[in-house]
Amino acid sequence: MAARFDSSLLHPELRTKFARSNNPPVVHRWQRALLRGGMRLMPGAKPARGVTVERVAIPGGQVANVFTPSGFGADAPGPALLWIHGGGLVIGSMAQDDARCLDVAAELGIVVVSVEYRLAPEHPYPAPLDDCDAAWAWLHSVAAARRIDSSRVAIGGQSAGGGLAAALVQRIHDRGGVQPVAQWLFCPMLDDRTAADRSLDAVGHFIWNNRSNRAGWGAYLGSAMGGADVPAEAAPARRTDLTGLPPAWIGAGDIELFFAEDRDYAERLAAAGVEVEWAVVPGAPHGFESMAGDTAVARTYVAGARRWLASQLGS
Repeated sequence: MAARFDSSLLHPELRTKFARSNNPPVVHRWQRALLRGGMRLMPGAKPARGVTVERVAIPGGQVANVFTPSGFGADAPGPALLWIHGGGLVIGSMAQDDARCLDVAAELGIVVVSVEYRLAPEHPYPAPLDDCDAAWAWLHSVAAARRIDSSRVAIGGQSAGGGLAAALVQRIHDRGGVQPVAQWLFCPMLDDRTAADRSLDAVGHFIWNNRSNRAGWGAYLGSAMGGADVPAEAAPARRTDLTGLPPAWIGAGDIELFFAEDRDYAERLAAAGVEVEWAVVPGAPHGFESMAGDTAVARTYVAGARRWLASQLGS
């Protein structure tokens, strides 16, 4: 029996938007195919608010959208953000975040690179992470030509994209070289052990429940999910040593599935000496700011996140 949703837990401003939770069906191949097909039909980004949009090829076979505000770099090289979309590691497209990326580029006056990455189960770990890493390398390879300051580049993402962003930050830290100045993580998907905890199946989570979560992590990690052999890089909450990582902003609603793992990661980062801002929204479900962006609670949340990012980038 499916878990029931308790709409009384929702923030008052969000009850109309989420009165009937719509967990995307991703368990079966045909369900994923339908969702992916619909996302491919989304219109591409169009220039707006003085921001140009360019589709570029990334070494390795993927593509990215580059959002550049008018006049960027005219006086001096400026900052940038590598953005990674969500979708539970099995669905999603960079196109779904075009409006978000346009707004960030325009408001903060920064370049935003939004990367398309391969999806599981056709392309399990490490393929999606490798694609994001290739986008990071590409961004730095063109930084001088595009007037980007390589020392002022952040990595961010939402949901599965937030988890990939956290994993990429860890990989870059271990590899050395130029480091991201910050990590900007919206409701990040960090820990496969959440999916393996079947007691959570009985909880009526809005938008993304543990059955969908298990399908996503299972597609990404296969039979290793929840076991002892999962590399920390594949599920960033598993990393034990968090010292030396860049400052982090982590945000989540307190009724969403990832709340506990996100809170724990924020607390562990802080304990390791990492500068952390942990933003909690009472009564907010997973990714609420994408679906209820016109509400005051979402606008306040997003504005705070952008102020933090601007302060880290010096924009």
